[in-house]
Amino acid sequence: MDPVRMGVLGCADIARRRMLPAFAACPGTEIAAVAGRDPARTAATAAPYRARAVHGYAELLAEPGIDAVYVPLPLALHAEWVEAALRSGRHVLAEKPLTADPARTAELFALAERLGLALMENVMFVHHGQHGAVRRLVADGAVGTLRSVEAAFTVPRRPDDDIRYRPDLGGGALWDTGVYPLRAALELLGPDPEVLGAALVTAPGFTVDTSGAVLLRAPDGIVAQLAFGLDHAYRNSLTLHGSTGRLTLDRVFTPPAGVPPPARLETAGGVREIPLPADDQVAATVAAFADAVRRGSAPSAASLAQARLLDAVRRAAR
Repeated sequence: MDPVRMGVLGCADIARRRMLPAFAACPGTEIAAVAGRDPARTAATAAPYRARAVHGYAELLAEPGIDAVYVPLPLALHAEWVEAALRSGRHVLAEKPLTADPARTAELFALAERLGLALMENVMFVHHGQHGAVRRLVADGAVGTLRSVEAAFTVPRRPDDDIRYRPDLGGGALWDTGVYPLRAALELLGPDPEVLGAALVTAPGFTVDTSGAVLLRAPDGIVAQLAFGLDHAYRNSLTLHGSTGRLTLDRVFTPPAGVPPPARLETAGGVREIPLPADDQVAATVAAFADAVRRGSAPSAASLAQARLLDAVRRAAR
């Protein structure tokens, strides 16, 4: 079967560092064109892959020979260009979150379904094999009965002109780092946890939220305590507390490719390291998207639950 010919809308850092190399390496995809506003930057981004350099996003959508589009643009531009790509007849892989409005997110998934196109949100960590392994450990009683979950993703401050700090582009900690622990909670607690409390904090000198904390409760009583931020010492962890043990995972959201993720199980019998599978979550995500393109659809339930939860957290924090 021929590879999916990808067009890339923009030369964002994640596109250049992660996704373009993954598209090039995946047997199921190839890079056909890259669009950007700066001709020199666009040409430099496209050149290593012998892809066409196109000036402007609309111009790329008018190009022939493109099956699917990757959208790594700032959040504020996602809805416009995801919809435009779908209406041009292209499958879409878009950066997370898909939009800042759950109703708009639902509209885009409904449009993709009507058109028989795949629309997938680029939440890469869920495609890493460690998460299936963790769910099996919990199901097998490794920590006893699961009682609570803690997850955190915080990163150090970036340059002041970073788009994550611009409200007009959809910046803020909730949309950037908050998606990770919230999505992890959904994977473990189910699709409709209750938001018991939430706080979004704007540090002095900023105009977007730079940190946040959330307390969730699942219908069965399991609670999740989540933290995220853009002006912090680095944290990237998930801990599952059970009636007889505690399982801790480090670098859980961005594990290096090919390296077995560290996991530690603590029980009354002592502490031991748990072997989890090495994986490449970027490659796995690209392969999953290529498969969705061939099927002409992609599961949307998790993304819709994530959109609802993000909105519920934002409303609770007000």
